[in-house]
Amino acid sequence: FQRCVGMDAMNSLHSTTFEIDEKHGTDYHKRFLEFVKMMQKENFVIGGAMTDPKGDRSKGPSEQEDPDLFTRIVKTDENGVYVSGAKAHQTGCINSHWIILMPTIRLTEADKDWAIVGAIPADAKGVTYIYGRQSCDTRSMEEGDIDDGNAKFGGQEALIILDNVFIPWDKVFMNDEYEFASMLVERFTCYHRRSYVCKTGLGDVLIGAAATIADYNGVPKVSHIKDKIIEMTHLNETIFAAGIASSHQGQKMKSDVFLNDDMLAQVCKHNVTRFPYEISRLAQDIAGGLVVTLPS
Repeated sequence: FQRCVGMDAMNSLHSTTFEIDEKHGTDYHKRFLEFVKMMQKENFVIGGAMTDPKGDRSKGPSEQEDPDLFTRIVKTDENGVYVSGAKAHQTGCINSHWIILMPTIRLTEADKDWAIVGAIPADAKGVTYIYGRQSCDTRSMEEGDIDDGNAKFGGQEALIILDNVFIPWDKVFMNDEYEFASMLVERFTCYHRRSYVCKTGLGDVLIGAAATIADYNGVPKVSHIKDKIIEMTHLNETIFAAGIASSHQGQKMKSDVFLNDDMLAQVCKHNVTRFPYEISRLAQDIAGGLVVTLPS
């Protein structure tokens, strides 16, 4: 569960650290490759922590009344750095072994203290998780197991609070190079928004369920039922097509990894913010009252 964000972080950091080193003569890329080797050897799950609380969104990190509204460096010594702040909307972080902390917006020179990328164990000292919920999570608490899903390792949300969390130098992959923050964010979102094709797997299940209900009701050949299932399929495959096309149009970068097409990745995300709701509406249309009145 939830390996996609960690893979997006690894892909975007591979090229970004390479280009930081090229400009500044740093050794972030070498450190990062050693980290990736450890993750692969141990089969660890990585949580990608990018989204900060942000506060007043008309202001940058250095302009906020509370400096911890964006994750920042609070102290540096010969062993590494210490960071404080928070990361919001962290889906799956409770299931992760490691967390990669990253900036969330374009930074200026005044924001250098917030230009930090580093990897921490999920149970590092100073890390607190405020456990949230997902809209259907209480179903797994009901009697029986029909709605449990992946009961032990399913979806969840958390707010991560960081209070003077230590990151050793060998796990630091950006430190003050503020001009590369936007590159990292843009490449991360490009990978991540393409990865939303995963929603089409859910769509496949819903389309199959709607077709099965039509069979149960004895109306699989009724024209408006067929039209709705066709439309559900059309919408679902349109999401999938944008993601696949984005990958197909990928370009090799300086570090030799490929970056998928940015515009098509954004289209994939845009489709995902619209089409699954229409697919669900059509499924409810086909199923009728069974969807809301059948015993759970």
